[in-house]
Amino acid sequence: MVVATHRQGLPPPGVTAPDDHKDGTHSMTSSSRLHEPAAPAADAAFRLDWPAKTMLLAILSSIFLAAMDQTVVSTALPTIARDLQGLKDLPWVVTAYLLTSTVCLPIYGKLGDLVGRKPLLQTAILLFLAGSALAGLAQNMFQLILLRALQGIGGGGLLVTALASISDFIPITQRGRYQGLVGGTFGLATLLGPFLGGFLVEHLSWRWIFYINVPIGVAAFTIVTLAFPRPVRQPRVHIDVAGMVLLTASLSILVLFASLSGPVLPWRSPLPWVLLAAAVVLMLAFLQTERRHREPVLPLSFFRFRTFAFSAAIAFFVGGAMLGSISFLPLYLQAVRGFTPTRSGLELLFLLVGMLVMSIASGRWISRTQRYRMFPIAGASLITAALYLFSRLTADIPLWYIDGALILLGIGLGMTMQVLVLSAQITVAHRHLGVATATVSLFRSMGGTLGVATFGGILAGFLRGIPKADPAAARTLIVEGLRMDFSIAVIFGFVAFVGTWFLEEMHILIERRKTL
Repeated sequence: MVVATHRQGLPPPGVTAPDDHKDGTHSMTSSSRLHEPAAPAADAAFRLDWPAKTMLLAILSSIFLAAMDQTVVSTALPTIARDLQGLKDLPWVVTAYLLTSTVCLPIYGKLGDLVGRKPLLQTAILLFLAGSALAGLAQNMFQLILLRALQGIGGGGLLVTALASISDFIPITQRGRYQGLVGGTFGLATLLGPFLGGFLVEHLSWRWIFYINVPIGVAAFTIVTLAFPRPVRQPRVHIDVAGMVLLTASLSILVLFASLSGPVLPWRSPLPWVLLAAAVVLMLAFLQTERRHREPVLPLSFFRFRTFAFSAAIAFFVGGAMLGSISFLPLYLQAVRGFTPTRSGLELLFLLVGMLVMSIASGRWISRTQRYRMFPIAGASLITAALYLFSRLTADIPLWYIDGALILLGIGLGMTMQVLVLSAQITVAHRHLGVATATVSLFRSMGGTLGVATFGGILAGFLRGIPKADPAAARTLIVEGLRMDFSIAVIFGFVAFVGTWFLEEMHILIERRKTL
């Protein structure tokens, strides 16, 4: 498909742009390439001017909006189920958002590279706002599920487009510092979400967990509209429609397979395996399509770059280890230790604070030293160590042990996650930043989705053996199931740790990038 496009004028005042680079994968006219911001002569003295600061505020606002929505809803789910009388359909409220926000990532990434990130970010915000406002008006579970899917289409675009937008006006040498702020913003939004959700449900209505997004989203849309440069008319570009359709279909079926197999679709039935086979067939068709298209939605040649391939793989295993195991820790705190939902949420603050502080600190260090490889290596080792500590859980283990393990895990994640995005971005030419960002985000999201499904199935297997009217036995089986989950998560973490040793150092990638 060939369409006429607009490209945002980059960079903003105060940040200069060098000549663009070529890419060794697919040809493209020079007028359709993005220009990369150049670092000033004195990197240490780099400062954003006012227009660039406003753009950064718009990006952080968008990330805050999408990240907060991922946690603010969780607090209200029981209330929503009672009000709309749809307890059996409640998992779909989460699955619908997870499904659409995951499968749209590569599409947003590629379209952002082709048509410019400003219109994509504006579109994502509007879709997210429409889904939020209408979800607050939902009268039954079916309506809510559909509108959560619409929210997800916007939310996925918010995250990946905002992350890629930073690279359009921040030089490579300073990018770690500002992506550290992104990690901090994400952690802060994740931290505030459950408390804001609980407050709104208790004092207003569960509908306000969706309405609260509207003023924040309107502010973010306004800032993006005013701060981002005006689009510049560009020649027509080729859009990989077939690739987008095949990738969306295969990922959608794979997410459904991971989310529904076991609890909804019994493993003994043929349906889970039919879904898996369909996902594999569509993915093979997608790979064939990508080899032929001149502007593929996901260039397979990028995986020939060692650092790009390992960044995506590490993100997958870290996402699976973290979400797949930590998602069930509140069950331990509430069912085994007797914590209230609020108190169990407070325990997770140790994880989020460690992640927030280390994201910012590591980003500043990377910008100052132009070295980042030590962070994912150390971070993955801390993640593995923390998961091992959790694998030794007992019903009466001291609380300081759990808190210490959460802090260790948060520090490890803060040293790892944002660096993986940065390393993938540096590996490819600037005009493919959206694809690079979306690919790492996609692998992390898919790892988390498959991790939650896998570890949830393992835990469910233990819980099926709970005797009736025997709370002590129930607590014992929950602990045993979680110990098994965390033991497997240790393997995920160790695989990620091994992978970090194959990442190349930042200055090597920057030098090689000059030849792309």
